[in-house]
Amino acid sequence: MEKAILIAIITPHQRKEQVQEYLDELDFLARTAGVEPIKRFTQKLKIADDKTFIGKGKLIEVLNYIREYKIKLLIFDDDLTPSQTRNIHRIIGEHCKILDRSNLILDIFASRAKTAQARTQVELAQYEYLLPRLTRLWTHLERQKGGIGMRGPGETQIETDRRIIKDKISLLKKQLVKIDKQALTRRKGRKHLIRVALVGYTNAGKSTLMNKLAKSEVFAEDKLFATLDTTVRKVVIGNLPFLLTDTVGFIRKLPHQLVESFKSTLDEVREADLLIHLVDISNPNFEDHIDVVNRTLADLDVKEKPVLLVFNKIDAYSFIKKDEDDLMPKTKENLSLEELKKTWIADMQGGAAFISALNKTHFEELKQRIYLKVKSLHELRYPYNNFLY
Repeated sequence: MEKAILIAIITPHQRKEQVQEYLDELDFLARTAGVEPIKRFTQKLKIADDKTFIGKGKLIEVLNYIREYKIKLLIFDDDLTPSQTRNIHRIIGEHCKILDRSNLILDIFASRAKTAQARTQVELAQYEYLLPRLTRLWTHLERQKGGIGMRGPGETQIETDRRIIKDKISLLKKQLVKIDKQALTRRKGRKHLIRVALVGYTNAGKSTLMNKLAKSEVFAEDKLFATLDTTVRKVVIGNLPFLLTDTVGFIRKLPHQLVESFKSTLDEVREADLLIHLVDISNPNFEDHIDVVNRTLADLDVKEKPVLLVFNKIDAYSFIKKDEDDLMPKTKENLSLEELKKTWIADMQGGAAFISALNKTHFEELKQRIYLKVKSLHELRYPYNNFLY
């Protein structure tokens, strides 16, 4: 695997502990992309340095480490501006690749996209990310001596490439409109059934739950963004049929280009009658993940939809058991699962379900909860068919 260095900054708005959590996630993203992070560098700053992101002195320290261990890849936890990337290249050298968080996520999306819709959406996002960064691709012109005729061709080439990319973006948007119309036609054909959408942070186990409920073979893997393509399956619980949709996972700092290009995929969430919000309770940051998903749902204007909160991976939940004579107040890290259920989670409307999708633990209880919610929605839509249930 290609070895990499992870870089982040600690600011007044990002505590050291938070930054380490973000770097843990960046590490997972890197490994998902087939990269092995071997070192992390952090720098305390009020704001990111506008020239080199972490400051020239810290970058020299990174350079020394690169030379000693022959590192070929730097990954930054935030987005870099074109000028920052160019300045970092001047110091680090052209032999070490530089990626920011958006670039890394786009690369993962590109490798995971299977259907025509997903490939088109990812390609559109990549071109929109590339467009403002075109100048970096032509830094070789800076090494030429000045003079008549030397400046113009470089600018002309950049403008030509920019025009080509803009044309490509326009074409991809037209293709997406066509694909969206086809998807809309398919959704209209399924309008008579109640629609349930699985939402959650990436790697929460949505595809695994989909497979267990629908008895299907949706691709599932312990990696971020294992599923990009929206999958719809018909599920029957008891005597009640409904449609279950698996959607792309959410993540903090998701590139703006991806949010825009994947809006059509998220139409399945907008048009769903019920959302099942799946949470990986074994992840120490699951509360942050819930907030990220809730903010994304608010951005999609679906916050008012009925939601069933489901905590998954209870088989992997662990906690630090406190000694009986320990007088320190309890924290989330040393709460047992039973104690956790009595916290803020107990105050949620209707309560939350606790399951293991992999082992089908408490699965019948979950199915009963889904059945009751779908049944109530069905009764509202078809009041004259209630005698069937």
